Amino acid sequence: MVPNKPDPPSTPFWNVNVPPSQHTETCPGFLTYAIDTNPRDRAILSTPDSDYIRQSWPQVQQLVRENRPDLFQRVPSDLRLYKEYCAKLVEEYGSVMRFVVEERLGWGDEGVDGEVEGGLGDPVVFDEANYKILQNDWPYGIDSRIVHLVVWTKFTLLTNPATEDLTPEAHAEIERFVDETFVAKCGREKVVWFRNWTSLKSIQAVEHFHVMLFDPDAKVVREVTRGDVAFAEQVKKGYGLGG
Repeated sequence: MVPNKPDPPSTPFWNVNVPPSQHTETCPGFLTYAIDTNPRDRAILSTPDSDYIRQSWPQVQQLVRENRPDLFQRVPSDLRLYKEYCAKLVEEYGSVMRFVVEERLGWGDEGVDGEVEGGLGDPVVFDEANYKILQNDWPYGIDSRIVHLVVWTKFTLLTNPATEDLTPEAHAEIERFVDETFVAKCGREKVVWFRNWTSLKSIQAVEHFHVMLFDPDAKVVREVTRGDVAFAEQVKKGYGLGG
């Protein structure tokens, strides 16, 4: 009788999607949060990229309609790289927010503490000097034809503190801006936008909302972002990962 073979040792989640030569016996500091406090991220990080299924455009539209931004997630290897670089940015800049404000937005302190005069009902709020559209530096694990942009603003997007939802006035103003800036160029069925719940926002002090475009004309994306390139693409090239 042949004894049952023992199950092969499982790969620790922090070594999944990492070349064997780079495996470590202990969890890197930038991933220890996933051991006890974030089982969702631990499950994602434990998934080989080859098993990950990207969310489709209909799924993206549904999540936005249902106001479930918490159900978006990143490709496992992208999540790992995101956490690693966030840790490096904190070391160099003091916070990820400071990096975004100084390097990505070029706003200095005004993008952190300053607010323009007026409210979202004021038609001059979405003036070119008061917002910037950039590629999402670390986009979600969605259909690769979807372009994920972030609209950063120097003014507050008013919300209901009890629900974290935008006020009707703020929602209407953003909707108007999105229609003029994106829908008019891409078509209504190819555009969605949302604002993360406060508890989900990785950059708390700089106001922003997300826009996703399905298979847009590359020229349109270059125009609205002024040729911006996601930071993740620069990082991947530095690692020799393409992008």
